[in-house]
Amino acid sequence: MSSDSLPLRIWLPLILCLPLLGGCVTATVQQVREASTGLADTEAIVVLGRKDRPSSDETEMNFVRCVGDRMGKGGQRMNVISEVAFRDAVFPWFEPRTAPANTSDLPEIIATPVVASRLRELGLRYLVWIDGSTVRTDSAGSMTCSVTATGGGCFGFLTWENDSSYEATVWDVQSGQAVGRVSSDAIGTSYIPAVVVPVPLIARVQNSACASLSNQLKTFLLNG
Repeated sequence: MSSDSLPLRIWLPLILCLPLLGGCVTATVQQVREASTGLADTEAIVVLGRKDRPSSDETEMNFVRCVGDRMGKGGQRMNVISEVAFRDAVFPWFEPRTAPANTSDLPEIIATPVVASRLRELGLRYLVWIDGSTVRTDSAGSMTCSVTATGGGCFGFLTWENDSSYEATVWDVQSGQAVGRVSSDAIGTSYIPAVVVPVPLIARVQNSACASLSNQLKTFLLNG
């Protein structure tokens, strides 16, 4: 047995099995209800995220858009006002520099006469406020790549774990009170094995958290 063939015999079975073992995501959803909910055909919702620039606590804009887009499509679709349209309508209260840093500031802003009037014009019933983020919690492995006169390639194995943790607080604009919270946690491990050519097996953790959170929010709002 040559010294070259041993690594290939070790790695090849593992690489063939990885699509069955890796790139998977585990997601859990929980909710706490504080008041009954319901949504008429003429009423709308808006999905917002924490804007606390340049803090690392800011909720990713693409995640907020993902939740809003999913709630406006598919089964039990809702009338969702885009974040941009909402901010323009209530300018300047929800601009990045003046937006509330946490949900405790929302009742005072919603009760402001000018803001309340504009929200009624929009037909807004619920404001969904999302806190959270996706972070890498662990990583391991190494990979080397080289180019020679006869060709090139990579050899190695990388793995990492991402954790998406988000909580959506639902505010009833009419009452000015929070009616409940929905949380979504997703954990997934991604792999990149390489024997000449890297083969990425990516766990779409944030996408899974978005799907589970938006579906649960639909259920929460319409079946309350």
